[in-house]
Amino acid sequence: MPPGNAADSSASDSTGGPTGGSDSRAIKLGSRGSALALIQDEVVIGCLKAKNPDLEFQIETVRTRGDADQTSALVGMGLGIFVKELEQELLDGKLDIAVHSLKDMPTKLADGLVLGAVLSREDARDVLVNRFGCPLEGLSKGTKIGTSSPRRAAQLKKYAPQVEVVPIRGNVETRLRKAQGEEADGVILAAAGLIRLGLQDQVTEYLSPQRFVPPPGQGILAVEARADDYRMLELLSAIDDANARYEATAERAFLEKIGGGCSLPVGAYARCMEDNMLLTIFMSTEDGGKSFTAKIEGMKRDPLQLASDAYLALVERGGADLLKAARAAQA
Repeated sequence: MPPGNAADSSASDSTGGPTGGSDSRAIKLGSRGSALALIQDEVVIGCLKAKNPDLEFQIETVRTRGDADQTSALVGMGLGIFVKELEQELLDGKLDIAVHSLKDMPTKLADGLVLGAVLSREDARDVLVNRFGCPLEGLSKGTKIGTSSPRRAAQLKKYAPQVEVVPIRGNVETRLRKAQGEEADGVILAAAGLIRLGLQDQVTEYLSPQRFVPPPGQGILAVEARADDYRMLELLSAIDDANARYEATAERAFLEKIGGGCSLPVGAYARCMEDNMLLTIFMSTEDGGKSFTAKIEGMKRDPLQLASDAYLALVERGGADLLKAARAAQA
């Protein structure tokens, strides 16, 4: 990440006023209220202040539906469960910008909103944490590994069929606690979240993104703003990372190609290499019994074409029937 200075911020929640002093000139930044979300806010603030040291910020925490409901399965809760409330506050003018983990964002943004900045990518890999300190292939039969992600569950069933996949919800700290024997013996998490929280010493194994293909946008912070807020868009353009935006565009365009609301386990991971970009994609049945992967290389400045090529490769490998069945089930 670009270096930044400590930020001037005062927190509030979505139902009350700021807990600290308010400055009408301060940029109102909206975010979820978890420890990880607040650290991500400080990353964005640090990047902006590195370019404009006189900027002031006021953090407003907003409780999203995904945060409020800790019992329902994520796959059944619909799109945008961690962003919709923040987007509404942006549209209502209560916020100037909103900070998201890009992987939480639907491929289609709310009308009137844009991605003002896509920050440089943290480690995009998934990681295994378990109470035995044992790599995935060495886990014994019946070991309980927690995840709320259909993609991670399918990949576990494909590459570690000896383990038992169990549902697990909560913020990073909660899932780590539950994975110490309370509900599971281990958990699959995003490396980026643990790194930002300073918890990378908890990692048992970093999983290859070529096998455990990450979801579109994993490891990337995105800053959303109103499309007509030209002052904010100008400020945000200064912290936009071109390679991260190319990668995110290719990954999200592939997801859009197969259907942004597709319930199938899906992964997409793009990596810029000088003028080129390699896009690895994954799709499977929920049980991991039938899966499709492809690696497509193309010009990084044409991420939409790369996404189209990846979709065609998926179809050519037989993925069309799986997509057709999934769409019929959703109809």
